[in-house]
Amino acid sequence: MSNFHEVRFPTTIAVGASGGPQRGTDILTLASGAEERNARHANARRRFNAGVGLSSLTQIQTLVRFFEERRGQLYGFRFRDPLDCSATGQNIGTGTGVVASFALRKTYGVGTAAYVRMISKPVAGTVRVFVNSVEKTLGTHWNVDVATGVVTFTSGNIPPSAAAITANFEFDVPVRFDVEALDIKFNTPAAGEVLHVPLIEIIP
Repeated sequence: MSNFHEVRFPTTIAVGASGGPQRGTDILTLASGAEERNARHANARRRFNAGVGLSSLTQIQTLVRFFEERRGQLYGFRFRDPLDCSATGQNIGTGTGVVASFALRKTYGVGTAAYVRMISKPVAGTVRVFVNSVEKTLGTHWNVDVATGVVTFTSGNIPPSAAAITANFEFDVPVRFDVEALDIKFNTPAAGEVLHVPLIEIIP
């Protein structure tokens, strides 16, 4: 992922942030009153407002430093979504005896209605990988690229044909600022107000 800094939005100022997944659907109402609906995008895109609750001068200064380091909208970064930041027992692939790399993913729901979300920003030190329910050892049997979310098995440890490969992990959302300027209101010399700090998910 180009133009991305592997740093997390400061958790000290993320408390109180709001937001969640957004989808785009075109809805056409026919003369009969029936509807035709079409998804504009295959994947949800998360949006957050990280400015809710920011008031102390220290918090605002932290935000300004982080914003300037990212050059506004230019560089992406990690954001921890407190409502959706972990996964357990996720199926990430089936062994073939040849394929060594598997991308982390999280499945929502079951059956034909299930939605599969690709996870590109796992948190270092939280990924655990299992082959046929047997946990494998990081560094010995497999490695993970925390910048892409790809798990790669080492030579001699490639999962055999039909083996179920599952994983547990925590993850961040890749986002960027969705504004070119911060609107800061100074209420007192030691306090201010930043109500709107929009962040938008970067889709790889």
